[in-house]
Amino acid sequence: MDSALSDPKPVLRHSLPTRLWHWLNTALLYVLFTSGLGIFNAHPRLYWGQYGANFDHPWLTLERFGGWITLPAHYNLAMSRHWHLTAAPIFAFALLFYMLWSLFGRHLARDLAFRRGELAPRHVWQDIRDHARLRFPTGEAALRYNVLQKASYIGVIFVALPLIILTGLTMSPGMNAAWPWLVELFGGRQSARSIHFIAAFALAAFLLVHILMVVLAGPVNEIRSMISGRYRLPEARR
Repeated sequence: MDSALSDPKPVLRHSLPTRLWHWLNTALLYVLFTSGLGIFNAHPRLYWGQYGANFDHPWLTLERFGGWITLPAHYNLAMSRHWHLTAAPIFAFALLFYMLWSLFGRHLARDLAFRRGELAPRHVWQDIRDHARLRFPTGEAALRYNVLQKASYIGVIFVALPLIILTGLTMSPGMNAAWPWLVELFGGRQSARSIHFIAAFALAAFLLVHILMVVLAGPVNEIRSMISGRYRLPEARR
């Protein structure tokens, strides 16, 4: 039995915008990541700078990714691009709306902003130790993000995801004509492609760790809170 279910009184943990954006992102990131690997399979090499082709020296060369992790499940560059370019604008506008809601709805100030003393080395080290020992917060503390969660969520929402979008735009010839400063910002289209690839796998690693933490913290209670918003507080330690 999930230990988090010992308290019979559920409380509201996640707002509706957060829940909607969370599940929309789950679907969109799956489509974008798998179709992106399908596109990458057309030329599985990465370069720095403006140019990169068969006779240039790549900084990374990989084998083609298998059909089990690409969309579609076989090599089809046109179809992979279709899926990727269909999901990308939905993903970008959803992130924009969520960022604006976080700012003006005070989600950022109320839930994600660091409080006085949270960034002190002693406090950060204690949070790291608690995570390593799988000591999850209980009682009312379970409703607040700890310093590691705040840092990772702020980094994902306001750094990694915008970086993914901007580097993706930089690879588009149409956007190069409209916003040539993007190419200069990232040091060339091939540099943008490399950063796009690295950021995509960093996000994939974050999601795997996130899923692992959900499973270890009590998947029934955690997933229910992200569906209905209702969360049963884990019993406080005595």
